[in-house]
Amino acid sequence: MDIIFSFLKKYRVASIAALVMMVIELAVELSQPLLISKIIDDGIREQKASVVWLWGGVLIGSAVLAFIAGVLSSFLASHASQSFAFDLRDRLYEKVQGFTYEVFNRFATSSLITRLTVDVSQLQDTVFMSLRFMTRVPLVVLGSVIMALVVHFKLGLLLAVTLPILIVFLYWVMKKASALFRKVQNRLDGVNSVIQENLTGIRLIRVFVRMGHEIGRFANFSGNLMKTTISALRLTETTMPFILLIVNAAIVAVLWFGRVDISTGSATLGETVAVINYSLRTIGALSALSWIVVTFSRARASSQRIGEVMAAGNPASDGTAGALGFLSHATPNPGNANDSAAAIKGSVVFDGVSFRYPGSEIAVLEDVSFAVQPGQRVAIMGATGSGKSSLVGLIPRLYEESGGMITVDGVNSAKLDLNKLRGAIGYVPQEVLLFSGTVRENIAWGNEHATQKEIEQAAAAAQIHETIANLPKGYDTLLGQRGVNLSGGQKQRLTIARALVRKPAILILDDSTSALDAVTEGLLLQALKEMSCTTFLITQKISSTVSADLILLLDEGRLIGRGSHAELMASSKLYRTILESQTGEAEQHVESLT
Repeated sequence: MDIIFSFLKKYRVASIAALVMMVIELAVELSQPLLISKIIDDGIREQKASVVWLWGGVLIGSAVLAFIAGVLSSFLASHASQSFAFDLRDRLYEKVQGFTYEVFNRFATSSLITRLTVDVSQLQDTVFMSLRFMTRVPLVVLGSVIMALVVHFKLGLLLAVTLPILIVFLYWVMKKASALFRKVQNRLDGVNSVIQENLTGIRLIRVFVRMGHEIGRFANFSGNLMKTTISALRLTETTMPFILLIVNAAIVAVLWFGRVDISTGSATLGETVAVINYSLRTIGALSALSWIVVTFSRARASSQRIGEVMAAGNPASDGTAGALGFLSHATPNPGNANDSAAAIKGSVVFDGVSFRYPGSEIAVLEDVSFAVQPGQRVAIMGATGSGKSSLVGLIPRLYEESGGMITVDGVNSAKLDLNKLRGAIGYVPQEVLLFSGTVRENIAWGNEHATQKEIEQAAAAAQIHETIANLPKGYDTLLGQRGVNLSGGQKQRLTIARALVRKPAILILDDSTSALDAVTEGLLLQALKEMSCTTFLITQKISSTVSADLILLLDEGRLIGRGSHAELMASSKLYRTILESQTGEAEQHVESLT
């Protein structure tokens, strides 16, 4: 629960003011039974109308004061809780954006979504209820017992003896319930994960006619959530009957001994009525305890889950690679020499680089060395799982190398400012990812300061400008979810345009031309040559490697060949085999058409 207090410090004035207003409201309410006892004993029994009018007027005035204090308390509590939730959610999102891949892989996407939404909302509600109601309940109980003791010590003592029993019981329930509700939140993560997978893969599910299987899988996860929730609620709901049993027993005792004391003259009717009134107020406050136990138990579980995110890893700004780094480039600012992409020329050197994924003993890359000069094009080939994507991912420091050193412009990349490095890189990931919005917004996402002319130039270089011009609203055409209204090749070219609008010194294309035909790919590569940026192109097509300045052949993480097309034709049997297989496939395809 330390998270609540740390983020609530900023709003301590509003929080304290809300509590003060609540205390004023509570003090007025607790004084009312005492005023009623005076009206009964000093006014009605003595038949003094002036006393009845006097204390009756005070009672009405205090009620108005309590109303005003209650309204102000609600307003201030709402302000503090809403602001608290905004800051917490914002900080959590910033934290997740700065995760390293290693840390990001610890949390399922569905779990992070739940923590950013459900868990934060749970803490928000807890803050509001604490300032407005939850703090009030124990104060009402404690205040009622104290006032009952003040009015008549002997009768009040009957109510006071119930407190230790209730405190011990509620502590035990809350401790047990917190563990159960943490399990509930984890079950909710599972349900959200199934929903996310199903909605993302709905086409595949329908094509393979797996609707029944997925419905059953969802029912299984949802059923587990239901059972765990029932177990937690069953425990918390048993608190109310036990509390009512104890407090009602105290009220029966007050009525019994009150009758005896009235008959002996050691207590007045007004005092007995006041003690009973305080007892009833205690029941009214305690009736909300089961709900408070549930809320606090959920809040404790949510606080622990959010604390896990807060404590996980270090942000990318501290020098480690961000988990979402390839999507969170700092936009180049030509006006600042320190941040400008132009400050990096584009030479890249791998010197004995090795890489293992965090927590794994398997080497993904082993002793890889090569040098690339600014403006050169590097084609990277290799079988699936040979380490191609891992290699290019080390350049923008999505991961850190396990051994060796990577230098950019002669400087160890680990010592370069991360925003400066990534600001000089255009990255097109293997998996196409487009965002909600217009075509223009998706391209400008690579550089929010890009002009319309720069956007069109990037689109033209990516061979997508004419396609965009033929869309109903051109660059203002809204894209469907994840670009569903575009073909695979169009989506690839749009993501390439998004990278090119950055005017990068280093361009990384991670198998990003697989959906392009040979003519379009040729035009794209020619346009890239004219842009004079250092280009890393992962490809399986020999047609894409012929004009490359350097070709890297990877096999199981090892660099088994490097050189130009002519050099590899002369020195690499594997390269010649790939060429022959693709040439043979092309010839067979032509023959089948004729």
